[in-house]
Amino acid sequence: MSLMIEYEHLGNLNKPFEAEYREKVDAFLKRGWYILGKEVEAFEKDFAAYCGSSHCIGVASGLDALMLALRAYNFPPQSEVIVPSNTYIATILSILQCGLKPVLVEPDIITCNIDSSKIEEHITSQTRAIMVVHLYGKPCEMGRIMDISGRYDLPVIEDCAQAHGARYRNKVVGTFGIGAYSFYPTKNLGALGDAGAIITDDEKLNEVFRSLRNYGSKIKYQNDYIGFNSRLDEIQAAFLSVKLKYLDKINSHKRMLAQIYFKELKPDFIKPSISDDCYDVYHIFNIRHPQRDALKDFLLKNHIKTDIHYPIPPHKQKAMQGILDKDSYPVSEEIHRTTLSLPISYGHTSDDICKVVETINKF
Repeated sequence: MSLMIEYEHLGNLNKPFEAEYREKVDAFLKRGWYILGKEVEAFEKDFAAYCGSSHCIGVASGLDALMLALRAYNFPPQSEVIVPSNTYIATILSILQCGLKPVLVEPDIITCNIDSSKIEEHITSQTRAIMVVHLYGKPCEMGRIMDISGRYDLPVIEDCAQAHGARYRNKVVGTFGIGAYSFYPTKNLGALGDAGAIITDDEKLNEVFRSLRNYGSKIKYQNDYIGFNSRLDEIQAAFLSVKLKYLDKINSHKRMLAQIYFKELKPDFIKPSISDDCYDVYHIFNIRHPQRDALKDFLLKNHIKTDIHYPIPPHKQKAMQGILDKDSYPVSEEIHRTTLSLPISYGHTSDDICKVVETINKF
């Protein structure tokens, strides 16, 4: 019987780093400092440098990174925030949790990212920000988006949860506006638990973010803002510092696996788009097929696990009924109905991916 090719196996993924993880744990236990210590400071410094940003602020999760990015601007209640209609629900939740109104904009059917040509028609007198999502590890069309941002004086918040190290025209995503990152364990730069960060070049916002994550306090027992408890764990920062050294290697490995898919998959399957402007990091390698569910079942029967990112668009979620507008989002719905995520992990070998290709081409 053939061995199952997992979609992701976090044990295999993290095995190369275990010895360095153990060293970090031992040092952490000996130091006896558990919150906002040297490990957080070191990771913040190194990740900011990696991204080419002035500041990195470690927080508890990617959702918190998005929420704090919005909170720092102190927008009036029910201000409108433009956001893609096919993103993961966390992006939408960050807007709602801040008392703001998500305005959904359809994605480009080719890139699956927000369609920059449709943003302006959704801008109103109530629009206060543009939130873009570098979905699957593919950068958005940041040149055109930043042009719109400048002409309408709208800050841009980048959801970089799936795009660690991705670049648009050789500039790292997250450095065009305010960058919000998740380090959920499956990410290209993943912790061993929940973790997140914000990056910015703005000195004032840096100070606000650092206060907001720590009960609104810069000096102990002095609270300048209505803040949160959203601090990057010291131990997770230690693990992230280990893996950050290998992020380029991880991204290169995934890009190599992606090339096998591009070269060998039959044209029956709609593959991700490629652009000279974009350095994609393939957190997710999504294909599209009209018989997606049958394809997924076929692969599982042949010992290959896949995933769907995501089966239900935000405006169809039960929690969003009566909250998001009732407009039709046919492009988003088409993507959600047909997308399938194939194995593409740092823990996979080229032989694994060749086996996936050999099998899927028989469908």
